[in-house]
Amino acid sequence: MPLLEINLSRYINALIRLDETTAELVDQYAAFVHVSGDDVVDKALNYVFSKDRDFQDFLKTPQAKQVAPTLRVRRGPTKDAKHEAERPAEMQSAGVESTSSVRAVKA
Repeated sequence: MPLLEINLSRYINALIRLDETTAELVDQYAAFVHVSGDDVVDKALNYVFSKDRDFQDFLKTPQAKQVAPTLRVRRGPTKDAKHEAERPAEMQSAGVESTSSVRAVKA
């Protein structure tokens, strides 16, 4: 059995809007715990999702599989760039980009 358990995560770039006060609190909390604001947002959301029992029940329903995406994510270059060029522009603009973090941006 290995001494370390390493969990690899796939991160995306996402543009989100936060209330100015919330964005300041994210920055302050990040400084307080010595991490990035991205990490604060990611961990805070995961904490809320895991603690909300009604949400956990919702995730088990068929409706959870049919939710339309509202988060604005960006797709980066892919291995199949040739095929990407053949797709309509509106389909290319919605997607996922692997990066080292999710970005929270003050609006």
